[in-house]
Amino acid sequence: MSASGFEPVTVPRLAALKREGRKIAAMTAYDASFARAMDEAGMDIVLVGDSLGHVVQGRRSTVPVTLEDMAYHTRCVARAISRPLLMADLPFLSFQGSADRALADAGVLMRAGAHMVKGEGAGPFAANAAYLAARGVPVCGHIGLTPQFVHSLGGYRVQGRGAHGARLLAEAKELADAGISLLVLEAVPAALAAEISAAVTVPTIGIGAGPSCDGQVLVMHDALGMGPRRPRFVRDFLAGQGGIVAALSAYVEAVRQGTFPAAQE
Repeated sequence: MSASGFEPVTVPRLAALKREGRKIAAMTAYDASFARAMDEAGMDIVLVGDSLGHVVQGRRSTVPVTLEDMAYHTRCVARAISRPLLMADLPFLSFQGSADRALADAGVLMRAGAHMVKGEGAGPFAANAAYLAARGVPVCGHIGLTPQFVHSLGGYRVQGRGAHGARLLAEAKELADAGISLLVLEAVPAALAAEISAAVTVPTIGIGAGPSCDGQVLVMHDALGMGPRRPRFVRDFLAGQGGIVAALSAYVEAVRQGTFPAAQE
């Protein structure tokens, strides 16, 4: 599917998609070639994720990824896309540091071409989200499994089960009140993700969070069957397709039609 003839995806457009009940398709990209393919496939959001620490740099976690790494890959992706909204991750201890540091680092990524920055965590970090939003920086929150906190979480595990679900719901509302424009829910029970999505006015983007979120995001390497292991919530969209653009288009269509994720995913 060509992106020609489609208006660029903006922050207000994402909000309108939620109001209209239309699903949002997002995926990570780290270079110009794959970013161009995502543009052609009609992707709504391209995320330059610090997951590059895993899939590009071969590291065990995202913690070692630097601001310079993020800015470099953001510049690469920004040169290749015209329609999708470009989001970039604030690296470890950027969003979680002082408000001034978060603002300075967000400025680096915005000048590199990002339209929005994503910060992991809530609670005390909601103040930083408000600080950025008040200064014209669109912010995406990220709660549930937050990979930058992997050491304190004790591994990559589902979050929000049982009584902990109330805490995640409260965090989602707190971030929404702080002025975020988007919210990623990672590895949380589907029922909780549905409850959060109904409780906040900002669009929710799920990864391993069931079908009731307002959109879905996958790491590109996982979606193309290139990862060392495939998480249960991932589908290999390259299988049976004629090429990369066809696979990405199949993902976009599956998200928009509500056929991904399926119950077993």
